[in-house]
Amino acid sequence: MRHYTLADMLIGHVDQVLRTLTPNSMPALRPSPAQTYASPVLNSEQQTEIAGLMRVNHTGEVCAQALYHGQALTAKLPTVRAEMQRAALEEQDHLAWCELRLHELHSRPSLLNPLWYGLSFGIGAAAGIAGDKWSLGFVAETEKQVCTHLESHLQRIPPQDERTHAILTQMHEDEDHHRQQALNAGGADLPQPVKQVMGMISKVMTTTSFYV
Repeated sequence: MRHYTLADMLIGHVDQVLRTLTPNSMPALRPSPAQTYASPVLNSEQQTEIAGLMRVNHTGEVCAQALYHGQALTAKLPTVRAEMQRAALEEQDHLAWCELRLHELHSRPSLLNPLWYGLSFGIGAAAGIAGDKWSLGFVAETEKQVCTHLESHLQRIPPQDERTHAILTQMHEDEDHHRQQALNAGGADLPQPVKQVMGMISKVMTTTSFYV
């Protein structure tokens, strides 16, 4: 088995960054949950609203990729590193599904994604350095907050848009599964101030990504 040096891993992460931020370069491993539903009839206001929400969700998946990549780079235990890499691979589906739905809505991903990727990668790397139990706890709390966002988005999507509902429902199921896996693997409950800071950063990201 080949031993990967830090330089090897950094080169690999550069490749991951480029594929995450370049449209149509991260194919889904599973078919989109939306494929069994017909395209809904939407007015311009509804289409703009849904596109904004899906742009937020797409940016959230970009951040998830960055967090997992950063944590995998600095994780101390090989098992935790492998867990982060596996989770990032599963999140790749979400990224592709959101991107496809944005295309269907004649919209685009957020222009701020490179900024959010860099910030999230740094946070993930720092969490990995803090220790594996804190890194896993960070994953659990992140996924919990993501589930809350998805629940609110599902309430805002018009009932006739079954394509978007199907995507967000499957994403919610996957994110909650990742949260439970992180807790079962030994994730620690984060201090309340850390959770509050995470919530504030998430609020800035969701607000800006909706429009930009």
